[in-house]
Amino acid sequence: MKQVKQVRQAQAAKAAREEQDKQGRYARYRLRFARLTALARVHRRRVWIAAGAAAAVVVAAVLVSVLDKDDKPGPPDPRARQYKNVDACLLTGDKGVTEGTEGAPVWAGMQDASKATHARVNFVPVTDEQTAANATPFVNSLIQRSCDVVVAVGKAPVAAAEAAAKAHPKVRFVVVGGEAAAANVTAVKPGDGVKADVARAVEQGVNTPG
Repeated sequence: MKQVKQVRQAQAAKAAREEQDKQGRYARYRLRFARLTALARVHRRRVWIAAGAAAAVVVAAVLVSVLDKDDKPGPPDPRARQYKNVDACLLTGDKGVTEGTEGAPVWAGMQDASKATHARVNFVPVTDEQTAANATPFVNSLIQRSCDVVVAVGKAPVAAAEAAAKAHPKVRFVVVGGEAAAANVTAVKPGDGVKADVARAVEQGVNTPG
């Protein structure tokens, strides 16, 4: 019986040692896994930090490039027309310069004159009543806007322009279908050649000192 008891004790001790060794190996595996996990986290953190730094460098470079471009004016567009500080203004009836109106070829002639002289051109229609009295404020507004040449087409605009020409000798007037009642007025006959005639008259008016 004593021998059997010793055998059992030896087996129990062996089993205890095996269990202890097993737990020790498990603890070592856990420790190794924890170390590997920590190293992986550190590596990922370094990768993210490096990536963030690289992204920051790229963003900074882009911002510097954009700001540098904003600070430096770019070359002028060769297609952009450089206008003179001269204005030729057209006064029309209430139909304006739409196709088929008497103002359309006049406006086309003024655009040709603008290409030749680099003068700015614009037009204003007389609204409401088509009378000389109602058109007069429109003529005056063009003069107040410092129009160097005032072109008028239509019965009411022409009558108002002819009256204003006498009071403003330094402004050049071109009247289509009107009369050259003053030295600063050029009369153009309406018809097929009105476009070319208006272009010549506006060019002359732009190039004539006021």
